Amino acid sequence: MERRQFLQAGLASAAVGMSGGALAQAWPGRPIKWILSQPAGSGPDILARFVAENVSRRLGQPIVVDNRPGGQNVIGAQAAMRSPADGYTFYYATTAAMVTNVFTFKSLPYDPDKDFAPVRLIGRSPFVIAAGAGFGGASLADAIAAAKSQPEKLAIATEGPKTFSGMLADSFAAMAGIKFTHVPYNKAPDAIQDVIGGRVDFICLPEAALLSYIRSGQIKALAVSTAQRTANLPSVPTLSETFSGFEYTGWNGLFAPAGTPKDIVEHMSRELEATLKQPEVVQRLQTLGSLAETKMSVAEFETFMRNERTRWAGIVKAIGIKPE
Repeated sequence: MERRQFLQAGLASAAVGMSGGALAQAWPGRPIKWILSQPAGSGPDILARFVAENVSRRLGQPIVVDNRPGGQNVIGAQAAMRSPADGYTFYYATTAAMVTNVFTFKSLPYDPDKDFAPVRLIGRSPFVIAAGAGFGGASLADAIAAAKSQPEKLAIATEGPKTFSGMLADSFAAMAGIKFTHVPYNKAPDAIQDVIGGRVDFICLPEAALLSYIRSGQIKALAVSTAQRTANLPSVPTLSETFSGFEYTGWNGLFAPAGTPKDIVEHMSRELEATLKQPEVVQRLQTLGSLAETKMSVAEFETFMRNERTRWAGIVKAIGIKPE
C-alpha cells in the first residue's frame, strides 16, 4: 500500500511539473484576444487588426482585437494586466503605454516592467514635422528661422505636450533653440484641418496620419523623425540630418500578462516573426506608416525595452517634463 501511494504521489508531481509544457503544446486551443488602448478605426487599430488577421491564419485560431480606449492608455493596460496569464490574452501596446506614461504620470496604476512580459516588437512608426501649404518656407531651416524671428508666436499642433508627438516637438525645439506654442488636439483630423486652414502654423503627427495630405500638397513635410529617410517620403530629410544622432520613433509591440508561460510567449513571438517577414506584410505595414521589425527575439525585445526606458528618461529630463 505504501509503495502504491508513493508511486501515485510521484506520478502526480510529474503531472504538475509537466502542466506548463502540456499547456504550451496544446496552445492555442481557442480564440485569442489582443487588447488595444486605442479606438476602432485609429492608426494602431488598423495595424493591429491587419497583423492579427495574418497571425491567426498561422495559428489556426481567430485573434479578436478588443478596443479599450481612454485614460491615455491606462484603461487598456489595466484590462490586459488583470487578464488571466494563460496565453489567451495579449496587450497590443504603443510606446506611450509601455514607456512614456511612466514619466508623465505621478502614479501609474500598472507597472509596464513588472506587470507584462515582452513578446515581440512589431513595427516602428515615423513621425513628421510639417507646415501648412501657406507657410512661406520650404525647409526645416526655414521653420527654425521663422520661429526665431517670432519667439513663442508660432503654434504647433500635437496630441498634447506630454504625448509622444508633443514631446517630439519640444525635443526638436530645444535642440533648435526655439519655442512653439502647443495647440493640443484629441483627434488628428481636427489638427490637420486647422493646419491646412492656416489656423495653426505647424504640426507633428505620425507619418501615417499626414501622408495623404502631404502627397496632395495640402501640407508641407519638413522632416521625418527616423534615423534614415522613409520609403514613403524619400525626398523629405530626417531630423538627424540637421541634428546629428537624433532619432525619435514611435513603435508598437505585443506583450503578455506577467506569468504567461514562457513557451507560449516564445511561440507567439515566432509566429509574429514569420508573419512580419512576409514581403506582402512588410509592404502593407509600410503603406500604413509602420516599418515592420522583421527580426527580433524575445530576449532582444526585453533588451530593447530596457534601453527605451533609459533613453526616454534622458529625453524627459532634457525637455523638463514633470509628471502629473
